Amino acid sequence: MKKTQYAQSMKEQFTLRGMIIGCLGAVILTTSSMYVALKLGALPWPIIFVALVSMFSLKLLGNTNINEINVTHTAMSAGAMVAGGLAFTIPGIWMLDPEARVDAVALLVVTVGGVILGLIFTALIRKYFVVTKELPYPMGVAAAETLLVGDKGGKKSIALFSSMGVAGIITVLRDWFAKIPAMLFSNVAIPGVSFGLWASPMMISVGYIIGPLAIGIWFLGALLGDFGIVVAGPKLGFWDALTAANIKTSLGIGVMVGTGIGIIVKGIIPKAKEIFGPMFTKKGMSEGVVNLRWAPIVMVLLAFAFTFLTHMGIVASVITIIGVWLATSMSAQVVGQAGVNPMEIFGVIVLLAAKVASRIGHMEAFFVAAVVAIACGLAGDVMNDFKVGHIVKTNPKAQWYAEAIGGIIGALVSVGVLLILVKAYGTDAFGVDAAGNIRQFPAPQAGVVAAMVGGIPHIPAFVIGLVAGVILYVVNFPVMTLGLGIYLPFYLSLTAFVGGVIKFIVQKVAPGWDQKGNGLVIASGLLGGEAVVGVIIALIQVCMGMGAI
Repeated sequence: MKKTQYAQSMKEQFTLRGMIIGCLGAVILTTSSMYVALKLGALPWPIIFVALVSMFSLKLLGNTNINEINVTHTAMSAGAMVAGGLAFTIPGIWMLDPEARVDAVALLVVTVGGVILGLIFTALIRKYFVVTKELPYPMGVAAAETLLVGDKGGKKSIALFSSMGVAGIITVLRDWFAKIPAMLFSNVAIPGVSFGLWASPMMISVGYIIGPLAIGIWFLGALLGDFGIVVAGPKLGFWDALTAANIKTSLGIGVMVGTGIGIIVKGIIPKAKEIFGPMFTKKGMSEGVVNLRWAPIVMVLLAFAFTFLTHMGIVASVITIIGVWLATSMSAQVVGQAGVNPMEIFGVIVLLAAKVASRIGHMEAFFVAAVVAIACGLAGDVMNDFKVGHIVKTNPKAQWYAEAIGGIIGALVSVGVLLILVKAYGTDAFGVDAAGNIRQFPAPQAGVVAAMVGGIPHIPAFVIGLVAGVILYVVNFPVMTLGLGIYLPFYLSLTAFVGGVIKFIVQKVAPGWDQKGNGLVIASGLLGGEAVVGVIIALIQVCMGMGAI
């Protein structure tokens, strides 16, 4: 792109009105995401919701274009997963010790630091995962279809918004009125296995968009983890039920870590000059992404900030920054392949490495996990936005600037909301009490981090998974989805598998219909309907919950 064309595209895409809309949306979504992550232990992907809000807002103002919409919704959604990374880690401090006092300055350094590292690494890895590897990024594809079809209108537009309406109605009946059970076939009792079919159009659509092969590998991992290890192992007398659960968790984490190492060894190191060159040369990244010569200096400053302002120590601080490199690559891969982002698990992986290499305390270990989870949350969300941009030909530099603005706003707002909730409800409002009763904010992901602060529950299984992950990735086996299947609850894998089976049947029965993109449009509508209504319900719950403070 010539310089004059580049300047013109920036002017048309990165606009003042777009950033005003994006910033206002970022504040609202970050607030709601923090509350919902603590309350429900889950976050709906915001991308479809923000794409629609941006499109309607800018079309109302007039004289807009699809790329301005894309840049605006990038800013709007960036803070949501920043809040998720914070909510999925830090409350574990108070679960272990309600008397713990977390310094506000340290919390702000951790959150802003995670955002800055996420910004650096998303700029570096965007081309590799979105352009070179062309990962499917189901959420990003659905958002792109929503924008393209909504902009053009016609029969596909009717199909898109009709399927969106159907999914929205199902979500309201399920989550608000409780007229539809959240889980089907949950009465099938299998010890240790969360068996059932989630009544989720979104998860079925993820399976459809990803396709039969990747979903088949994902489901194979679920069968191995839940029925091979958890069910068959104790029945055959190999281990007891508790050991089985520890093996399943450790093996799944090991496979994902091994995959991350494989990504770096096979994919990133051979392209290190292309990927990391912008940090050391005058020339910016290809396709207009920002010049990153400042990044090494900023990372050194962050290492000092983590060392002295959060008391993590220099060794743990360096491991954290290197760990973010590994973890954001893993996040980009898993979001690109499977549409899920276990950001707290990536945080756990790095905190365990930091604990092995240094003598950090429990609070500092949570800080390590938070930095990584925040960076991975931002990376997972924005890589979806970059996928949209790649499809609709948005200037990636404009998107990155929008990501930076939304991410920093998300950092400031999420810290403020968390501190307000702690002041209002107290530090003993998180997790469960000694009797097993759920408190005000269950925050289950933070509970997982708290449980893992003591170490990986089954080291041999972790090592086996790690070695297998590296080897299988090197030989081009889609091992990340295998690890997800082993680790995640069975009902998630089963629901996504149904979507993959539907895609397989459609391709066999009506290949022409599917090749024209009709299936993708309907899947995108179903995914978007649940995502949009999920965010709206979350906003209502936030208003009701915050009003009760």
